[in-house]
Amino acid sequence: MPELPEVEVVRRGLEQWVAGRTVASVQVHHPRAIRRHLEGADSFVQALTGRTLTAAHRRGKYLWLPVAEPGGAPTGRALVAHLGMSGQLLVEKPSAPDETHLRARFTFTDRGRELRFVDQRTFGGLAVEELGAGDSVPPRLAHIAIDPLDEAFDVDAFSAALRRRRTEVKRALLDQTLIGGVGNIYADEALWRARLHGARPTDKLTRAQVADLLEGVRDVLGEALAQGGTSFDSLYVDVNGQSGYFSRFLAVYGQLDRPCPRCGTPIRRESFMNRSSYSCPVCQPRPRASSASARRP
Repeated sequence: MPELPEVEVVRRGLEQWVAGRTVASVQVHHPRAIRRHLEGADSFVQALTGRTLTAAHRRGKYLWLPVAEPGGAPTGRALVAHLGMSGQLLVEKPSAPDETHLRARFTFTDRGRELRFVDQRTFGGLAVEELGAGDSVPPRLAHIAIDPLDEAFDVDAFSAALRRRRTEVKRALLDQTLIGGVGNIYADEALWRARLHGARPTDKLTRAQVADLLEGVRDVLGEALAQGGTSFDSLYVDVNGQSGYFSRFLAVYGQLDRPCPRCGTPIRRESFMNRSSYSCPVCQPRPRASSASARRP
């Protein structure tokens, strides 16, 4: 699933190519694409046609574009998107052939490039939703914590909340109510940088370890963002269909049996929540206590 860097790359593309443009028409090609818009396809189309998408925002792995009336007055609603496992928001010339898994199309009054929602597995989705007070975050997304690259991120509050969780540190990193946007790939990379095994109990972490972990999270997210994110296949692309290149710089994720870049020990893979965790046996020793499972929520 796309994580913070991949979704932020898409947000930046939407800000460049879509924000400020007025929707001329909306076509819904598959009902699952708007299943979260409970009023149905006609309502979805009517809510956007003739209105302007004013900006592109992100919270965790969600995107939203506030909607304005033709005169510029805010409607108090926004187009909300989640990419799911394989969703893509692509900016294409109107003459470009339709993608095989095209689910929705937005054309604009300037007759320029159109916005297409493409989703092979149909786990992603679009909806028009009410915004919060002051046209801020859609209420459905308010529970998602801000991410560590946000200027408003509270380091002290995060540190205190993390150490209160009484769970495994990797589970905590994947908890979107604690820290937004971090998924399996970047959790493994950040833990390697901080020399922590993912099963380390959060309530046993020192302040220095939490600081190292947060530094690792920020560094790996920032570096991945600079490389356009991590693309393992053609599904993870920006709005222009370009893949990211951070997969070339991964230290542990997906590097089974390859040498650790720090000590040379072969990277190991362990089962974790129906997924895989990758770590270095020397740099990231398993915690000695076997009671970590008792701390899981």
